[in-house]
Amino acid sequence: MPRPLSLLLSFARTQALSCLFAFTVVGLLAVARVLPLGEWGVARYDFLLVGCVAAQLVLIAVRFESWREAGVILAFHALGFALEAFKVAHGSWAYPDAALSKVLGVPLYAGFMYAGVGSYMAQAWRRHGLRLAGAPPVPVQVGLAAAAYLNFFGHHFGPDLRWAVTAGLILAFRRTWVVFRVADRTVRLPLLLAFALIGLFVFLAENVATFLGAWVYPDQHAGWRVVSASKWLAWTLMVVVAFLIVSVLKGWEARLAAGTRAPAVRAAARPRPLRPAPPRLPARSPERPSR
Repeated sequence: MPRPLSLLLSFARTQALSCLFAFTVVGLLAVARVLPLGEWGVARYDFLLVGCVAAQLVLIAVRFESWREAGVILAFHALGFALEAFKVAHGSWAYPDAALSKVLGVPLYAGFMYAGVGSYMAQAWRRHGLRLAGAPPVPVQVGLAAAAYLNFFGHHFGPDLRWAVTAGLILAFRRTWVVFRVADRTVRLPLLLAFALIGLFVFLAENVATFLGAWVYPDQHAGWRVVSASKWLAWTLMVVVAFLIVSVLKGWEARLAAGTRAPAVRAAARPRPLRPAPPRLPARSPERPSR
C-alpha cells in the first residue's frame, strides 16, 4: 500500500474510534425513528436516554473509555443541557414529543449530543497523542472558552459578540499548531483550521440529527430543510469550548503526574551520605637500632 494512503487509512481509523460515542448517539436516533415505539408505549426521548446511558456504561465496562473521560462527557452533558434549557425557553428550537424524561422542556438525552463532542475530543487527544505548540497562556484559553460559551446566552439580552469572540480566537491562536501522531508519523496542523474542520463535521452531523427528528428548528416545523450555514460558526465555537476545556484538563493531568513522579526521582538521584573515614594514626618512624 502506498505510504500516503496507509497514513490516511490509519488516521481515518483513529478518528472513527474517537467518534464511537457520537456515532452511537446518531445510530440511536436512526433506530428510534424506525422502531414502532409508540405502539409499545415507549416515548422516543425516553428510549434515547436509556440507550445513551447504556452505551456509556458499556464503553466504560469494556475500558474503551476511562473514568476521567467519562467525567469529561458528564461535564459536557451538564453544559449542553443548561444551554438547551435556555435556548428552548427562548424559542430557538423545540422538542415537540412528550416524554417522562423531559425537564424544562428538554429531554435529558439532549445533553449527550454535546457529550459526543466532548467524548471525541478526549478520545482523539489520547489516541493521537495531541499536544499544542505555541499556545497562549492558560488564563487566555479559559477566558476565550468562557466568552464563547456565555455568548450563546448573552446575545438574547444584548449584542451578539460571536464575531468579536472569533476575532479574539484568531488573534490568540494564530500561531498555534496542534501536533499529533498518525501511525509512526508526527503531523502538525494549524489549530484554527482544525477548529473549522471539526465544526464543519459537527454541522453536517446536526443536519443528520434534525432529519432524524432529534430536535426541530422554527423553520423546520412544516418539514425538514437544511440547517442554516450560520450554525457552522456556532458549532465551531462550541468545538472551541470543548477543545480548550480538554486542553486545560490534560495540562493539569500532566502537571499532576509530573508532581507525583518528582519526589521518587529526587529520592533516587540523591547521593548516598558518605560514612566518615576512620581517623588515620600518624606513621611511626622506624626505631633506630641500639649501638
